[in-house]
Amino acid sequence: MRIDILSVVPELLDSPLSHSIVGRARKKGLVEIHVHNPRKYGIGSHRSVDDYSYGGDAGMVMMVEPVFRLLEELQAERDYDEVIYLSPDGERLSQPIANALSLKENIILLCGHYKGIDQRIRDHLVTREISVGDYVVSGGEIPAALLADAIIRLIPGALTDETSALSDSFQDGLLSPPVYTRPAEFNGWKVPDVLLSGNPKLIRAWQDEQALERTKRLRPELLDNKNL
Repeated sequence: MRIDILSVVPELLDSPLSHSIVGRARKKGLVEIHVHNPRKYGIGSHRSVDDYSYGGDAGMVMMVEPVFRLLEELQAERDYDEVIYLSPDGERLSQPIANALSLKENIILLCGHYKGIDQRIRDHLVTREISVGDYVVSGGEIPAALLADAIIRLIPGALTDETSALSDSFQDGLLSPPVYTRPAEFNGWKVPDVLLSGNPKLIRAWQDEQALERTKRLRPELLDNKNL
């Protein structure tokens, strides 16, 4: 898989894309990540990528031309499955979306900044818009890193134990059950006996029960479309 990220502040992406699971996946050659700055095609001697908003609204807006030129360059080199704009009014990121994107070969993530991007970019160049939540942050870099992480950890070989991702919260529409590790008792707090039983059937039944109970208690809206 290849992920190209367009950002006017590429330094914000250095650390989250270089360490842990994402960093290891890159070292293994499971994913390529390339970050590009639209200032390459910025306007004028200062390589400007933003300008005042028509209509007099406060805040600067990313201009269409630098983004268009950079996308044009990238798309001349290969076909992309998606050009995704990280936007607070996009579709809400979910595990099924991450699952589907993990099967793509080439995707572009476009990070907005300032007040946002010229609407013509969204109308003519973007194929999909994704939101990481109902709030606004300073730019699309952190959401892009979050989306990349959610995708990359699903690529076969990215996790040491590939079955781990299958038991994550939301994979089956439920929250994941509680997890424990050694010691079996600490400060009088004990690990549930069933997890020490060595009986896979009982353990699985307990985990299913806990996942359902947790979801009912913490995220009941997830059960609205499930016949439980």
